[in-house]
Amino acid sequence: MGTSRAKFDELVARLETPDADRITHADLEDLLANQGRAVLQQLLQDRMNLRAIREQPLPATAVVDAQGVPRTHIVREQACTLSTIFGDVRVQRLAYRRRGLSNLCPADADLNLPAEQYSHGLRRLAASEASKGSFADAVSGVREATHAPIVELPKRQLEELVARAAVDFDAFYAQNERPAQSGEMPLALSFDGNGVVMRPEALRPGTAATGRTRLAAGHKAHRKRMAEIAAVFDVQPAPRTKEDILGPPERQKAPTPATSNKWVTVSVVDDVATVIAQGFDEPQRRDPQHRRVWLALVDGNNDQLNCIRDQTRRRHVQVTILVDFVHVLEYLWKAALLLSRKRPSSRGLGQ
Repeated sequence: MGTSRAKFDELVARLETPDADRITHADLEDLLANQGRAVLQQLLQDRMNLRAIREQPLPATAVVDAQGVPRTHIVREQACTLSTIFGDVRVQRLAYRRRGLSNLCPADADLNLPAEQYSHGLRRLAASEASKGSFADAVSGVREATHAPIVELPKRQLEELVARAAVDFDAFYAQNERPAQSGEMPLALSFDGNGVVMRPEALRPGTAATGRTRLAAGHKAHRKRMAEIAAVFDVQPAPRTKEDILGPPERQKAPTPATSNKWVTVSVVDDVATVIAQGFDEPQRRDPQHRRVWLALVDGNNDQLNCIRDQTRRRHVQVTILVDFVHVLEYLWKAALLLSRKRPSSRGLGQ
């Protein structure tokens, strides 16, 4: 670990020089962001080097592949590149070989190395940035967060990492089932639809054809597909009055309901009925005897309401439907404008 300690001492020594007294705080931030990351990168590299030195060969018959074929020939100088949030590091480990077969490196499992060169930390950062906007924006976000050019993640590789991260969605819930709660805690379901901007090749044929024509006044670009979202969670009630919710700012607010054990699914491929049926599967698993109070929060969409009622009949369960107050208020406001003979503006109002 001597190299990383030397880099750290060099950075500390630079901050202790008289010249550092004349550096602005902004320049100090940049200095520490860049050279500090270089120290962290070297720390990670030194740790990988130390681990490689300490790795001991396993018995000749101890390393076998999934088919039970042993690997008896050992090669020490087997290295791969791991791109991390601090920069690239080289990972050396013992490779166990057999003629005509690929290498096996037991250290890969111990280190939980990914199949590609990008670390899990970098993959997590890429997925987080991609959820905020376009892939181009995500590339810029990763570059800014990692102080490129220390870390450079091309756009195509970022798209592939995000796609691979998404396949863990169902497996995550399968391995982390939410526990059942007591019958006193209500079980809440929430359904909503949201337009998602799609790439041109992902649009439905009819929508894509419409989007290629020149738009008339008041028409939309037809760049979206409707995603249906379903959520299930346990909720601890917190009774409140209308004054608690709509009272003046200086009024002390009452505690809000507390939620836990959240489960979420979303799809732009499945129809509303399919997603809502999937949403009902989770509370059915948690409360198969229907002993708890079931609540369904919706925005008043008729298709959603019809699907919810259909599921309640199929499953013989009683569900109290709650319509989002904000959406109801929009409809009432629009009706009030019509009754007052004023033309309602479409801006900010429900369709």
